[in-house]
Amino acid sequence: MQESRIIRVGISIGDLNGIGCEVILKTFEDTRMLEFCTPVIFASNKTITHQKNALGITINYNGVHDASKAIDGKTNVVNVWKETPKIEFGKETKEGGAYAIKSLRAAVEALKEDKIDVLVTAPINKKNIQSEDFKFPGHTDYLAKELEGESLMFMITDDLKVGLLTDHIPVKDVPASINPIVIRTKTRIIEKSLQMDFGIRRPKIALLGINPHSGDHGVIGKEDEEIMKPVIKEMSEAGHLVYGPYSADSFFGSDGYKKFDAILAAYHDQGLIPFKTLSFGNGVNYTAGLSKVRTSPDHGTAYEIAGQGKADHNSFKEALFKAIQIFKNREEYRQLTENALQKQKIRR
Repeated sequence: MQESRIIRVGISIGDLNGIGCEVILKTFEDTRMLEFCTPVIFASNKTITHQKNALGITINYNGVHDASKAIDGKTNVVNVWKETPKIEFGKETKEGGAYAIKSLRAAVEALKEDKIDVLVTAPINKKNIQSEDFKFPGHTDYLAKELEGESLMFMITDDLKVGLLTDHIPVKDVPASINPIVIRTKTRIIEKSLQMDFGIRRPKIALLGINPHSGDHGVIGKEDEEIMKPVIKEMSEAGHLVYGPYSADSFFGSDGYKKFDAILAAYHDQGLIPFKTLSFGNGVNYTAGLSKVRTSPDHGTAYEIAGQGKADHNSFKEALFKAIQIFKNREEYRQLTENALQKQKIRR
């Protein structure tokens, strides 16, 4: 990407019956946003026109047939489909899921071909996206297959960053899914992301225990003593600033999280309940560990308010800004790394 060119943000539309289109259009209704990036929405002219009219949003856009034709200073819409899908706000329909995936697939292909620089995904419904050719529990797993690297669900704000050892699996499967390899891999993904994506040279990472009170020395489960503690000790002795396991019930309430650059939770709700409580709707879902940058707002389709014009677009806007900043941080990290390698060659 040339330094002078504004960053192109690809946007997948999400479930057409949810609030995805609303938060996207509300964000770019403010034309000042076009100074920060060039938005490229993967949908169709007809779909965007229907949504903006139904929601009473005033926005002009530029229709294109390929993301490479997007124009800076305008909101661009790539025409992924020609037909007019039926939109039923607030309803979970197979059609809504199918078009969400059409949009996502087109956006990911454009990302892989460098026609867009980053991807911001609007919310999908994990149930109605399932089909014979799409059997992923969500964005993260699909992106892990399509893009290079090992993915990690990383919920972020400026002051709080929470990753997950396990994400969308039943609670009963959590203990069996956590082993030394998973702990090492996820911790290293977070460490690398903090360095490369957030400019933190020596990140400090806290791990939360699997069981209540981190097992109370084996009284309430042995996983923390037998699995987590040995790995944390091993990584710490190898020079990584990794600490824990901490008892999850008091960790956030006592402001313990403020002493660390990131927290690695054992399972979904252990990490996301405190994160969403503390982030006040401004959190961002970032997929760390991939070759490309992808962010998403930290909320779902919100069918209960879809089509009513009530959706708050702050989380989507934060996801947009975070994607831009992470992309810039990665470019800076790459340049610094290349310069350091060049200096080493000269010294030899």
